Amino acid sequence: MQEHERTLIALDDLGREYIIDMFVSVRDISDLAHAGAVGGGEPSFRTREGHAVTHLGGGEFSVRLPGEEQGVTVRTDDPEFV
Repeated sequence: MQEHERTLIALDDLGREYIIDMFVSVRDISDLAHAGAVGGGEPSFRTREGHAVTHLGGGEFSVRLPGEEQGVTVRTDDPEFV
């Protein structure tokens, strides 16, 4: 199951704004001794429009737009990624 973790705003070199949602896979790993425990996986990213997003590192992401061979590089100043 994927759960929405956070939303961030990123800009490309032309100043266009991209809203990126970060999702984390969450599994119920509880048992009788550890009721309610969950395990998280690696985050995944996509735009509000549903375009694939790859985290390049730091505050940089690549957004894959339809009809574009290469992804558009966008940057965020979100403190979690800078």
